[in-house]
Amino acid sequence: MQHDEDIAMRLLLLEDDKEVREHIVRLLQAAGHVVDDCATGPDAIFLGTSNSYSVLILDRMVPGIDGLAVLKALRAAGIQTPALFLTAMDDVDDRVEGLETADDYLVKPFAGSELLARVGALGRRPPVTATVTRLAVADLEIDLLKRFVTRGGIRIDLQQQEYKLLEFLMRHSGEIVTRTMLLENVWSFHFDPGTNLIESHMSRLRAKVDRGYGHDLIHTVRGAGYRLDAAA
Repeated sequence: MQHDEDIAMRLLLLEDDKEVREHIVRLLQAAGHVVDDCATGPDAIFLGTSNSYSVLILDRMVPGIDGLAVLKALRAAGIQTPALFLTAMDDVDDRVEGLETADDYLVKPFAGSELLARVGALGRRPPVTATVTRLAVADLEIDLLKRFVTRGGIRIDLQQQEYKLLEFLMRHSGEIVTRTMLLENVWSFHFDPGTNLIESHMSRLRAKVDRGYGHDLIHTVRGAGYRLDAAA
């Protein structure tokens, strides 16, 4: 019985055993899913890079390019589709190796209801989004991995709180950022200390980021807060 929360998905199945493959295809199709099935690693890589799938179901013990190699190739190509390994390899080391690459691991023989439940759970996961490693507004840039700032290609040295302040402003570029937002997100204060903490840091940040560049990026919005924007 298909639950209301289980929606029809397009699935990729790699399984070299014809009888097993046909059984799994029938099982998945009976649950309302669309299945593209194949018997070799190269075919799985071709399908996986040519189409969009909700879940990948990969046999690990395919001759030649096996399921593990297929998934590594797809991940290297930037495809982050949730993947389930189906395999008779049930040693602890095999499971660990598989789970370091795939999202789930089901050992043969398996119950059809468990396969459907695991595929459904993977299909309901929110999509993986690309990690942001760089922020830019006009000629001002932050490299979030190396944690350094440049404007016009020239490096700007910031103190820790100045960096956090600028990063927050850039993540909200074009928006008005209030004093309360800055206190809570940059300093982790859930109360107003009643000092010029923000004003003094903002003044130092503006001196480093805007002074001498001919065009200010950090603007005071009177009575509201601040805004980092390329517009005047």
